[in-house]
Amino acid sequence: MEPVEDAERRGQARPVPPRGVRPLLALGAAGLLLAGCASMPDRGEIRRVEASQGVDSQVRVFGVPPADKASPAEIVDGFLEAMTSDDPQLATARKYLTEDAAKNWKPSSAVTVLSAGLDRVPVQGEKDPDGPRWKVTGKKLATVDERSAYQPETGGSRYEEYLQLVQVKGQWRIATPPSSLVLSESDFQRIYKPVNKYYFAGGTLVADPVYVRQRSDPDTRMDPTTLTVQSLLAGPSKWLGPVASTAFPTGTELREGTKSLAYDGQNTLRVPLNAAAENAAQPQCQKMATQLLYTVRDLTASRLDRVELLRSDGKSSLCWVTGSNAASLANRPLPPQHQYYVDKDGRLVRMVLNAGADEQQQDKPEPAPGPLATAAGFKVGSAAVTYDEKRAAVVSDDGHGLYVVTLTTAGPMPQALLTSRTGKLTAPSWDAQGDLWIADQDPQNQGLWRVPGGTGTPQKVDVAGLDGARISGLKASSDGVRIALLVERDGSRKNLYIGRIERPEGKGDASKVSVRELRPAAPQMTEVTAMSWAPRGRLLVVGRESGGVDQARYMLADGSMVAASLPGATGLSAIAASEDEAKPVVASSTEDGIVWLPPGAQWRTAAAGGRAPVYPG
Repeated sequence: MEPVEDAERRGQARPVPPRGVRPLLALGAAGLLLAGCASMPDRGEIRRVEASQGVDSQVRVFGVPPADKASPAEIVDGFLEAMTSDDPQLATARKYLTEDAAKNWKPSSAVTVLSAGLDRVPVQGEKDPDGPRWKVTGKKLATVDERSAYQPETGGSRYEEYLQLVQVKGQWRIATPPSSLVLSESDFQRIYKPVNKYYFAGGTLVADPVYVRQRSDPDTRMDPTTLTVQSLLAGPSKWLGPVASTAFPTGTELREGTKSLAYDGQNTLRVPLNAAAENAAQPQCQKMATQLLYTVRDLTASRLDRVELLRSDGKSSLCWVTGSNAASLANRPLPPQHQYYVDKDGRLVRMVLNAGADEQQQDKPEPAPGPLATAAGFKVGSAAVTYDEKRAAVVSDDGHGLYVVTLTTAGPMPQALLTSRTGKLTAPSWDAQGDLWIADQDPQNQGLWRVPGGTGTPQKVDVAGLDGARISGLKASSDGVRIALLVERDGSRKNLYIGRIERPEGKGDASKVSVRELRPAAPQMTEVTAMSWAPRGRLLVVGRESGGVDQARYMLADGSMVAASLPGATGLSAIAASEDEAKPVVASSTEDGIVWLPPGAQWRTAAAGGRAPVYPG
């Protein structure tokens, strides 16, 4: 039987254990290597190391220690492979290093994610008399910083570092290991998983996506739940930090020695903290517990009903919250009562889609109440509805005017709040703080606008990094601190970015609000045609990858891919999702009008000829 490592050198696929099986693969026996050192001849040519490509995320991988009298090439390849292993403290990888390098190497401080494997080539010459150096390169996909936050790379950034080898007692060892853990995309997906931490912004709980190890961390030996809680206590990511805060007092950490956190029989999670948290007042302590409950509940499918914070003795209670207590403190928007869309006659209508009812039992769409129901000759082009469903912002069918109308009382149509000279207003969007957002695509006056409270004087918003590009679509997040922007540069395809909304505190509606640090939210897609915010701080994005077909895919707001995609999502021109996971996805299809996707089912037609579907927000 041919050893797997020999098959891999020729580019053949390695065998992968079936999904659902959780084998422990200790890789050391000859002919049974799954992710061990791939021995290579020391000839100086460029070779690519594809570490553990395609390995199932449930498989545990252990590296192979260096062989006696291994060549420099074998040491480099073995070390790069061992970096992908699950062994405690990456002990095998450290065996490829000198004693000092092994002691000082801190790979868990950051992760560099490459789109493929590493290229390595020896660099030798007169200026390098102490021993061979190896240049290690690759194409950067992303980095994960010390706070576990994922940051996509743009512009084809290259990774490059040099490994200096020296001889120690007749054996080659690496004296200068990489400054961070370096993984291919497939290895990163096998080893790490995305989770949300939660912080407060303006009294509302905000999701902060990060990555933690799928299993116990090699350095700390903490399980994934404990790692996530530790990351929560460390504070928000650098990107979210300027607009978010934590209720935990400065210096709060887990009680020393805590390696594992688990539920008890009453679905309660007890979290022991150090002495820094013991002076927190009850209201503050309950906000701390709320952050923990949402963070841990988002991490696992297991039911979590209660979180209790313990003092540094690990026994006495600081405070606790239940799911209902936490919901009131989180200040999240109420679940929507209706779905809305613009019908074929240019009217804003609303409906209630019931996943448990067949087509004949569904309620029929009805015109949205208020001035829009009686305004003769006024046609709606696009709309947005406040979270309490008491007001609607509509753009006229010709794209020239933005109007805010009540949905509770009849009356005449109000005057336009904002007009576009060339009729190029985008669809509007509300945030949970009651502010209204819209963009004008007029070449002479293009930009992002905010209407404070939906009634104030429109203010043009500075968007850092836009650099003259045109905003062709937008959607504010319910928490009011992020905004998704569809951006076109020089008439090219639309790309999706997320910006951070910064509001100077204590200056009222007249304060200068800005959008900062645009970051790509769907870098894998060559073009994005529609998007919506979705549950747990995610985005539902319609677009296509290079050479691919249109698809609708859930993605994290940090730009990393989430595997879930919607079936049969072709021909969609607009899409809407609710933050309430019980609500179906609604979309506009070029062939079928307004369609919706009940959980676990196929697309159904809700109304023929409609367009621009939205949920409140």
